[in-house]
Amino acid sequence: MSKNAYIHKVLPGSPGSALLFVFHGTGADENQLLSFGRELAPSATIVSARGDVSEQGAARFFRRTGEGVYDMDDLARATAKMAGFVKAHVEAAKPSAVFGLGYSNGANILASVVFAEPGLFDAAALMHPLIPFEPQVQGSLAGRRILITAGRRDPICPPNLTTRLEAYLRADGADVTVEWHDGGHEVRPNEIEAARRLFALSPVGEGVKKNG
Repeated sequence: MSKNAYIHKVLPGSPGSALLFVFHGTGADENQLLSFGRELAPSATIVSARGDVSEQGAARFFRRTGEGVYDMDDLARATAKMAGFVKAHVEAAKPSAVFGLGYSNGANILASVVFAEPGLFDAAALMHPLIPFEPQVQGSLAGRRILITAGRRDPICPPNLTTRLEAYLRADGADVTVEWHDGGHEVRPNEIEAARRLFALSPVGEGVKKNG
C-alpha cells in the first residue's frame, strides 16, 4: 500500500477537505482530469494517477484483449493495486470525505475498486463506464452515492449495459443517479453539472470516518 504506486499528480486543496481521485481515459494521462476535478470540487485535494498499462503506447489502467473484452486477471491485479494506492492517500490525508471520478477506462477501474472496496468512496462518478461482467460487490454499498453518465448512442458503452450496471449497484444498496444524453462517448454539459451536484451534496466536512 503505497502513495507512490502510480505516477501521479496532486493538486492540494483546503486543509481537512475531501480527497477527489480522478481516473483518465485510454490514451490520456494524469493531466487529463486535474483541472476538471478542481472545477467540480473547488476545495478538495485532487489526486490523479497515470495508468500503468500501455496499449500500443496508450496508457490504461488494465489490459484488454479486444474492445470490451477485459483481461480479468489483470483487472484483479489493477483493482488491488489501485485500492492500495487510494487507501494510502486516505490514510495520510485523513480527509473529510473520499470521492472518485473516472471517464471511460478510468470509470471502469473506479467501478472495479468500488465493487472490491465498497466502503472506500463516499461518492463516485462513473462517466461512460463499460462493465461487461457481473460485479461481485464485496460488502454493501448502502449510503454510497454513485452517478453514472452515459450517451444513448455511445458506440463503446451500449445503453443496455449501463442500465444493467445501474441495477447491480441498486441491488447492493447504492444511491444511484443516471444522467443520459443523446450523443456518444463524449462528455456533455449535463454530465458535468450532475457530477458537480454529486460532490456538492456529499458529506464534505462532516468528518466521515473511513473504514478501509
